[in-house]
Amino acid sequence: REWPRVGGQVGRGDEPEQQQQQQRRRGSEMSAMIGTASYLARRAAQKERVRILYRRALRDTLNWAVHRHLFYQDASDLRERFEANKQVEDLDTIDRLIEDAEAAYNKWQHPDPYIVPWAPGGSKFTRNPEPPSGIEIVYNYGKEEND
Repeated sequence: REWPRVGGQVGRGDEPEQQQQQQRRRGSEMSAMIGTASYLARRAAQKERVRILYRRALRDTLNWAVHRHLFYQDASDLRERFEANKQVEDLDTIDRLIEDAEAAYNKWQHPDPYIVPWAPGGSKFTRNPEPPSGIEIVYNYGKEEND
């Protein structure tokens, strides 16, 4: 494919109408590429939001279900709810579905989630902290002298 020259050259047979058509065609191709790029970027952001929401909801399901056999059933139900909307293609509908799911997650989030004891916020986090760097610990107190 040969790109049109900028400004056209006299005596080469380039007519202004042909140049305008080529510029319009090139402009529509560029807008299509920009539209495709913005579409792909928006879809990638939506996929990331759905992935993060699913993982958070799955972890929260583990907080509600005390035993694993209960968790497995709840997890498969959660997966079915996510899979039910997998075929939706409209970007605005997808955004609305994500916002509704995030609102439902925030409404039904566990009030006292399980936190691993040694993780930040856990019961053993910084239980035995290291002494500050300015403090010196002396283990040798010297001999006691008895007369």
